[in-house]
Amino acid sequence: MKLDRTDRRILNIIQRDGRISNLDLAERVGLSATPCARRVKRLEDSGLIRGTATLLDQARLGLKLTAYIGISMDRHTPDRFEAFEAQIHEFPEVMECSVVTGQSADYLLKAVIPDMQHYERFLLGKLTRIPGVTGVHSSFELRRVIQNTALPLEHLDNDTEV
Repeated sequence: MKLDRTDRRILNIIQRDGRISNLDLAERVGLSATPCARRVKRLEDSGLIRGTATLLDQARLGLKLTAYIGISMDRHTPDRFEAFEAQIHEFPEVMECSVVTGQSADYLLKAVIPDMQHYERFLLGKLTRIPGVTGVHSSFELRRVIQNTALPLEHLDNDTEV
C-alpha cells in the first residue's frame, strides 16, 4: 500500500491523540469526515494501525521503580529461547522484552515495579526460576528524560510503499 502526505498526517495525529474524533481529525488533515474515516479504516485494515492504547501514570499507580534487566541464557537454542519467551509473557511487570546483540546479555527487559522489595520478589521468585537463565544484570532508572510513544514518520517520502 502507498502512503501519501494525507495518510502520513493522519498517522502522525492519531498516534499522538488516539482519542481524537473523526470529525476533528478530518478537519486537521483537510478532508471531510467520510473520506477521512475511509482512510483510517484502510490504514487499520492494512495493519499499519495495530490498535489504540491509553497511557496511565506509572508513578501515581505506585509503580515507582523502572528496571532495565539484561538476561543471559545458558544455551542459545531455539527451544531454550522459546521457553524463556513463553514464560516472560506471563509476567505483568515486564513492559518490553527484546533479544539483543552487542551486550553481555541475550535479552533486555524493561520492568516496572512498586519498589525494591517487589523487585527482589520479581527477581528471585520469577526471573531466576526460568530454566536456562544464568545471569541477571539490572540497572534502575533515576529519571526519565524522554518517553515517546509516537513513531517518527519523517523518513517516509510521498507515495511511500509500506
